[in-house]
Amino acid sequence: MTTNPGATPTPYTDGEKETLYASLDRHRDAVLWKLQGLDDEQVRRVMTPSGTNLLGLVKHLASVEYGWFCSAFGREVEPLWFDPFSDEDMSAGQDETTEGIVAFYGRARTAADRTVTELSLEDVGTTGNGRTVSLRWVLVHMIEETARHAGHMDIVRELIDGGTGDHRPG
Repeated sequence: MTTNPGATPTPYTDGEKETLYASLDRHRDAVLWKLQGLDDEQVRRVMTPSGTNLLGLVKHLASVEYGWFCSAFGREVEPLWFDPFSDEDMSAGQDETTEGIVAFYGRARTAADRTVTELSLEDVGTTGNGRTVSLRWVLVHMIEETARHAGHMDIVRELIDGGTGDHRPG
Protein backbone atom coordinates (compact mmCIF):
# COMPACT_ATOMS: atom_id res chain seq x y z
CA MET A 1 0.00 0.00 0.00
CA THR A 2 1.03 3.57 -0.46
CA THR A 3 2.28 5.12 2.72
CA ASN A 4 3.58 8.44 3.90
CA PRO A 5 6.71 8.28 6.04
CA GLY A 6 5.58 7.70 9.61
CA ALA A 7 1.92 7.44 8.61
CA THR A 8 -0.46 4.50 8.77
CA PRO A 9 -1.29 2.89 5.39
CA THR A 10 -4.54 4.26 4.00
CA PRO A 11 -6.55 1.77 1.96
CA TYR A 12 -9.16 4.49 1.49
CA THR A 13 -6.99 6.30 -1.07
CA ASP A 14 -4.67 3.60 -2.44
CA GLY A 15 -4.85 1.96 -5.84
CA GLU A 16 -7.20 -0.83 -6.85
CA LYS A 17 -4.95 -3.76 -5.94
CA GLU A 18 -4.01 -2.32 -2.56
CA THR A 19 -7.64 -1.49 -1.79
CA LEU A 20 -8.84 -4.98 -2.67
CA TYR A 21 -6.06 -6.57 -0.63
CA ALA A 22 -6.75 -4.32 2.38
CA SER A 23 -10.43 -5.29 2.27
CA LEU A 24 -9.61 -8.99 2.15
CA ASP A 25 -7.08 -8.68 4.95
CA ARG A 26 -9.55 -6.83 7.19
CA HIS A 27 -12.07 -9.67 6.84
CA ARG A 28 -9.33 -12.26 7.42
CA ASP A 29 -8.43 -10.52 10.67
CA ALA A 30 -12.10 -10.51 11.73
CA VAL A 31 -12.20 -14.29 11.16
CA LEU A 32 -9.31 -14.79 13.58
CA TRP A 33 -10.76 -12.33 16.07
CA LYS A 34 -13.88 -14.50 16.30
CA LEU A 35 -11.78 -17.26 17.89
CA GLN A 36 -10.09 -15.09 20.49
CA GLY A 37 -10.95 -15.80 24.10
CA LEU A 38 -12.76 -19.05 23.37
CA ASP A 39 -11.72 -22.49 24.54
CA ASP A 40 -11.39 -25.60 22.38
CA GLU A 41 -14.92 -26.79 23.08
CA GLN A 42 -16.38 -23.41 22.13
CA VAL A 43 -14.55 -23.09 18.79
CA ARG A 44 -15.74 -26.61 17.87
CA ARG A 45 -19.28 -26.21 19.15
CA VAL A 46 -21.81 -26.99 16.41
CA MET A 47 -24.36 -24.20 16.34
CA THR A 48 -26.50 -25.02 13.29
CA PRO A 49 -28.18 -28.10 11.85
CA SER A 50 -25.59 -28.11 9.04
CA GLY A 51 -22.77 -28.52 11.58
CA THR A 52 -21.29 -25.03 11.29
CA ASN A 53 -18.66 -24.22 13.87
CA LEU A 54 -15.96 -21.57 14.14
CA LEU A 55 -12.94 -23.81 13.72
CA GLY A 56 -14.40 -25.57 10.68
CA LEU A 57 -14.96 -22.22 8.99
CA VAL A 58 -11.32 -21.24 9.54
CA LYS A 59 -10.19 -24.58 8.07
CA HIS A 60 -12.46 -24.03 5.06
CA LEU A 61 -11.16 -20.51 4.49
CA ALA A 62 -7.58 -21.76 4.59
CA SER A 63 -8.32 -24.39 1.95
CA VAL A 64 -10.04 -21.90 -0.37
CA GLU A 65 -7.17 -19.40 0.00
CA TYR A 66 -4.83 -22.14 -1.21
CA GLY A 67 -7.24 -23.15 -3.97
CA TRP A 68 -8.01 -19.74 -5.44
CA PHE A 69 -4.72 -17.93 -4.93
CA CYS A 70 -2.23 -20.78 -5.26
CA SER A 71 -3.63 -23.75 -7.19
CA ALA A 72 -5.37 -21.55 -9.75
CA PHE A 73 -2.12 -19.70 -10.48
CA GLY A 74 0.11 -22.79 -10.56
CA ARG A 75 1.72 -22.09 -7.22
CA GLU A 76 2.70 -24.48 -4.49
CA VAL A 77 0.06 -25.71 -2.07
CA GLU A 78 0.99 -27.63 1.05
CA PRO A 79 -0.29 -31.21 1.07
CA LEU A 80 -3.81 -31.26 2.49
CA TRP A 81 -4.76 -33.99 4.95
CA PHE A 82 -8.45 -33.73 4.01
CA ASP A 83 -10.58 -33.59 0.87
CA PRO A 84 -11.33 -29.90 0.19
CA PHE A 85 -14.15 -30.88 -2.18
CA SER A 86 -16.17 -32.56 0.55
CA ASP A 87 -17.48 -31.47 3.92
CA GLU A 88 -14.10 -32.42 5.43
CA ASP A 89 -12.90 -28.84 5.01
CA MET A 90 -15.84 -27.47 7.03
CA SER A 91 -15.18 -29.41 10.21
CA ALA A 92 -12.29 -30.07 12.53
CA GLY A 93 -11.51 -33.58 13.62
CA GLN A 94 -10.57 -34.37 17.21
CA ASP A 95 -6.96 -34.84 16.08
CA GLU A 96 -6.89 -31.32 14.61
CA THR A 97 -5.96 -28.67 17.15
CA THR A 98 -7.13 -25.08 17.21
CA GLU A 99 -3.50 -23.98 17.03
CA GLY A 100 -2.87 -26.28 14.08
CA ILE A 101 -5.82 -24.98 12.07
CA VAL A 102 -5.02 -21.34 12.88
CA ALA A 103 -1.43 -21.99 11.77
CA PHE A 104 -2.75 -23.64 8.58
CA TYR A 105 -4.81 -20.50 7.90
CA GLY A 106 -1.73 -18.37 8.52
CA ARG A 107 0.32 -20.39 6.03
CA ALA A 108 -2.47 -20.20 3.45
CA ARG A 109 -2.69 -16.43 3.92
CA THR A 110 1.07 -16.09 3.53
CA ALA A 111 1.06 -18.16 0.33
CA ALA A 112 -1.89 -16.19 -1.02
CA ASP A 113 -0.19 -12.91 -0.13
CA ARG A 114 2.84 -13.93 -2.21
CA THR A 115 0.57 -14.45 -5.21
CA VAL A 116 -1.09 -11.07 -4.72
CA THR A 117 2.28 -9.35 -4.32
CA GLU A 118 3.95 -11.03 -7.29
CA LEU A 119 1.15 -10.92 -9.87
CA SER A 120 -0.77 -8.11 -11.49
CA LEU A 121 -4.55 -7.84 -11.34
CA GLU A 122 -4.70 -8.82 -15.01
CA ASP A 123 -2.67 -12.03 -14.62
CA VAL A 124 -4.80 -15.13 -15.16
CA GLY A 125 -4.97 -18.61 -13.74
CA THR A 126 -7.14 -21.66 -14.23
CA THR A 127 -9.53 -23.09 -11.67
CA GLY A 128 -9.98 -26.78 -10.96
CA ASN A 129 -13.01 -26.84 -13.26
CA GLY A 130 -11.13 -25.18 -16.13
CA ARG A 131 -12.33 -21.59 -15.83
CA THR A 132 -9.86 -18.83 -16.59
CA VAL A 133 -9.83 -16.21 -13.83
CA SER A 134 -7.89 -13.00 -13.30
CA LEU A 135 -6.23 -12.14 -10.02
CA ARG A 136 -8.68 -9.21 -9.82
CA TRP A 137 -11.63 -11.62 -9.97
CA VAL A 138 -10.05 -13.91 -7.38
CA LEU A 139 -9.48 -11.00 -4.97
CA VAL A 140 -13.11 -9.91 -5.32
CA HIS A 141 -14.31 -13.50 -4.94
CA MET A 142 -12.20 -14.08 -1.84
CA ILE A 143 -13.40 -10.82 -0.26
CA GLU A 144 -16.96 -12.12 -0.79
CA GLU A 145 -16.11 -15.62 0.48
CA THR A 146 -14.26 -14.40 3.56
CA ALA A 147 -16.84 -11.74 4.44
CA ARG A 148 -19.67 -14.27 4.02
CA HIS A 149 -18.04 -16.72 6.40
CA ALA A 150 -17.00 -13.96 8.79
CA GLY A 151 -20.72 -13.13 8.94
CA HIS A 152 -21.51 -16.74 9.76
CA MET A 153 -18.85 -16.55 12.45
CA ASP A 154 -20.47 -13.38 13.84
CA ILE A 155 -23.68 -15.28 14.44
CA VAL A 156 -22.01 -18.41 15.82
CA ARG A 157 -19.84 -16.36 18.19
CA GLU A 158 -22.84 -14.39 19.44
CA LEU A 159 -24.70 -17.64 20.10
CA ILE A 160 -21.71 -19.03 22.03
CA ASP A 161 -20.93 -16.15 24.35
CA GLY A 162 -22.72 -13.00 23.19
CA GLY A 163 -19.56 -11.60 21.52
CA THR A 164 -20.28 -9.32 18.60
CA GLY A 165 -18.35 -7.02 16.28
CA ASP A 166 -15.54 -7.41 13.80
CA HIS A 167 -12.57 -6.24 15.87
CA ARG A 168 -11.30 -5.82 19.39
CA PRO A 169 -12.63 -2.74 21.13
CA GLY A 170 -10.07 -0.07 21.88
